[in-house]
Parts: sequence; C-alpha cells; structure tokens
Amino acid sequence: MTGPTVSVALCTYNGAPFVDAQLRSIRSQTRPPAEIVVSDDGSADTTVAVAETVLAGFPQARVIRNERPLGVVRNFQQAVTATHGDLIALSDQDDLWLPEKLERMAARFADDPGLLFLHTDARLIDGVGRPAGGTVFASLEVSQADRDAVHAGDAFRVYLRRNLATGATVVFRRSLLEAALPFPDEWVHDEWLAIIAAALSGADLLEEPLTEYRRHGSNQIGVADPTLRGKVARVLQARGDRNRGLARRAAVLVERLESLGDRIPAATLESARRKQAFEAERAAMPATRALRLPSIVRLAVRRDYERFASRGRADILRDLLQPA
Repeated sequence: MTGPTVSVALCTYNGAPFVDAQLRSIRSQTRPPAEIVVSDDGSADTTVAVAETVLAGFPQARVIRNERPLGVVRNFQQAVTATHGDLIALSDQDDLWLPEKLERMAARFADDPGLLFLHTDARLIDGVGRPAGGTVFASLEVSQADRDAVHAGDAFRVYLRRNLATGATVVFRRSLLEAALPFPDEWVHDEWLAIIAAALSGADLLEEPLTEYRRHGSNQIGVADPTLRGKVARVLQARGDRNRGLARRAAVLVERLESLGDRIPAATLESARRKQAFEAERAAMPATRALRLPSIVRLAVRRDYERFASRGRADILRDLLQPA
C-alpha cells in the first residue's frame, strides 16, 4: 500500500479470553498493518500461545515476553520502541477494531504532514462483546467546544486541563517519540503522548468511533461512566497524595518542554508553567479546610480553575470539601 507504513503495538497481560478476537480484528483491517508487535507483561495464562497462534503466517509479527512485569507504561514503551513503521497504533488486548480503522486514520496522516497524534471516539461494549450503550467521549463528557478547539489547533489548552485521549484509539507518528521518550513515571503513556504532541501543535481527534472499547472487571486502567455518585465520591475523597502527584506531573511536563527548546512555542511553555504553579499551590493547601480558603479564592479570581483544573470550577468545591 502507498502512504505511511503502520505498526501495531499491542500490550497484553493475562488476556487469553480476549486477545484472539482483538488480533483477528487487527489482521482483518481494510488497510492491514505492516507490522504487529505484542509485548506480554508476564502473563500466567495462555495469552502468549494464543497470540502466537493468531499471528502465525503474518509476515512481520513479533511477540516479546517479559519474565518480570514492567507495568502498563513501561510495557507500552517497550512495545512502541520495538516497532519500525512510520505510524504506530496503540492497542489494548481486549478491544475490537472496526475494519476501516487503520485506513481512516492513516489517510489523515497522509493528508496532513504536520499531524503527530490522532485519537478517536470508541463504542462501549461489555465483557462478552455486547453493546453497552454510549461511547468513550460521552463517558468522558467531552464537550463540543473541546472538540472544536482541538480541531482548531488548540489541543494543548484542552489537554492541559485533562486528558481526552484513550490509548486504545490512538495512532501517532513515529517522529513523536523523539520528544516523548522516555515516558515519565508520573504520566500514563497515552496522555503523555497526547500532551507532548499538542505542545508541538500536532494533535487532533476523529469524532467517529473506530474501536469497540471493552469494559469488564479485569481492566487495568480505563474509562468509567460519569455518574453522580462517582462525582460526589471524588469531591469527598481524602486528599492524600493526589494533589502532590498532580503538582509533580505538571513539573515533569515543564521540564520536558523546556528541554525541547525552540520547538515549543513560548505561549505553550508559559501555559505549562502557569499550570505547574496552579497545581503547586493546590498541593500546598493546609489540611484544615477553612485555612484553604485564601488560596482557593486567589486561584478562582485568576480563573485558574477554569483554565487548569480537570473539572473546571467544580474543582473549587473539591478543594473546599476534600478531607485531609
């Protein structure tokens, strides 16, 4: 096929019930991948044997088996660095790809040389593959305003607030790895690739669902429904290390963007630094709720919650009410 070559980086861990169907959906693409790399993170079941059986006869297939688990992020880093294609498609072990997924996404990269990172919506299915109703974007409450901003080239502002990219829907250009590697421990691989691509003015999304995203009891990480109960639980969740973690993540992002020099627009770096200052002030708020009020008011007056908090102004309530 003409156009950029596509490699698939698929990570597995005890995924024997699902990986056969997923690999078959990948092999059945209208634009087949040039390469499939499976990185297994020490499965104790028959995942590797199943994968090797399905991939038998595929000309460019490789199964890497970790004797000791690396964890999700390091396993994906291993998988993507083992690929050779111009484009890299991330894959979970338990989803299903619509037949035209790679064709549709590769065409976008062929049409836009500046595009570094593309993600899509996905339909939700249950553990046995039945429609579960809704989509990933609906579960994440992705607004049309956010979608329009990403399309308009303002993805960094959107992703700086919160990640919208689900790894199972992602394809990215190999050149992005020059800026994104190594993946930091503080970030999940998909959100890190998204924010770095956005900082380089190269991120976009497709609003159509091209993946069937499976939710079941064994998901290691994933998308949850935005229920009222869940939202209340987040507000009342003890602060613990969450705020310190957010501050550290923001600091890591600034460090990486600074290291990229003039590849990062000055306004983008300044926004990242303001986000870092915002999260640092939130992390430093005292345990006593009443004593947090001056900081909360100051951040609210500056509209920092709207710019940088994952839930916008709703996170004012979280900072006011969360127990220490």
